This record gives sequence, C-alpha cells and structure tokens, in this order.
Amino acid sequence: MRALLIAALLLASPALAVLPDEMLPDPAQEARAREISKELRCVVCQNQSLDDSDAPLAKDLRVVVREQISMGRSNPEIIAYVADRYGEFVLLRAPVKPGTWLLWAAPFILLLAAAGGLIAWRRPRSSASPVAPHDAPLSAEQAKAVAALGDPKS
Repeated sequence: MRALLIAALLLASPALAVLPDEMLPDPAQEARAREISKELRCVVCQNQSLDDSDAPLAKDLRVVVREQISMGRSNPEIIAYVADRYGEFVLLRAPVKPGTWLLWAAPFILLLAAAGGLIAWRRPRSSASPVAPHDAPLSAEQAKAVAALGDPKS
C-alpha cells in the first residue's frame, strides 16, 4: 500500500527533465536557470518548456542557459540570446508586436464574434409575412371573388 502511495505521488509531481550534472552549484543561479528554462520552448517537443523536456536539444539549451548565467548575463539578455539563435518560436510567450497582433487579438475577436452570433440568434424574428393579416377587411373586389368561389352558379 505504501509503495502505491509513493508511486502516485511521483506521478503527480512535475516531470522535470533537468539532470543533476546540469545544475549550477549556487541555488540562486539554479533558480534563475529554472525560471528562464520555463519561458523557453523545446524546439523538438514544441509544447514543452526546456525545463520539462527530455530531448537532447533541450538539454543542450539548458546547458547554454546555465553558461550564460555563469557569464553574468541578465535574464532578458539570455532569453534574447536564445531567441536570436533559434528564432522567436522558442519563446513560450509570443512578444506583442505588429507581426503578432493577430495572435494576441484572436481570442478577443472570436469572443466578440460568438457574442454577436448569440445576440443575432436570440433576437426575435420579425413576424411580417407576405400574407395579409386575417382580421383585415376585404376589399370590394376581394369580397366578390370570395363570393364567386362559394356560388356554384357562377
């Protein structure tokens, strides 16, 4: 029973791929490296951060991040360095700039379109019909036509 509980706890914990040989000796620098690695995408796995990926390229990039930290670079400088080498795709959060405005605006556009569709769907339909209402009086000509339909002599 105890083994089952331990296995469940291990499965519930995040699967971080950082190996002990990659870690920096200074805990503060290692925390910075983890923070930066969570903002960068593994270009092999695509939907995982560098911190979560087991891919060899992700390991190499984690080492690069730690080397940059050891060289004294700031977090934005390190992120810019990796993005310059691998493209902006490596950033988990796309920067807001003219090329990505549609990406950032798309959820709001879809929300507005859905709200407009819901309003149009809920709006009462117009009851105007091409047929005259039943309680409107018949013109003299219409009355003659109706009388002629009921009179078998005509």
